[in-house]
Amino acid sequence: MQKKEEQQLNSRPSAPKVEFVLRLFVTGASPNSVRAIANLKELCEEYLPGQYSLEVIDVYQEASVAQQEQIVALPLLIKKSPFPERRMIGDLSDTDKVLKGLGLKAH
Repeated sequence: MQKKEEQQLNSRPSAPKVEFVLRLFVTGASPNSVRAIANLKELCEEYLPGQYSLEVIDVYQEASVAQQEQIVALPLLIKKSPFPERRMIGDLSDTDKVLKGLGLKAH
């Protein structure tokens, strides 16, 4: 009987993973942009493996998208989901601040 109970416990569906939808706006290959991309990719691979999608948008190449999002400073990370939307400016080198902004760490 114990094996049946173990099977039932093991067959329970796991909680659905939350997918983080992230958009990072950068200015070409500027030093701050390159740092922001590297910092964010490293952070996502460490804290959100398999749970995120990241779109890097070069405002020089896609000015209309930047205008639509009302970008005022770069580099800029926008967390589109999960709700609420959050915006973070800078090279994203302060891991604690970025984790708090993503809602992965208590304030």
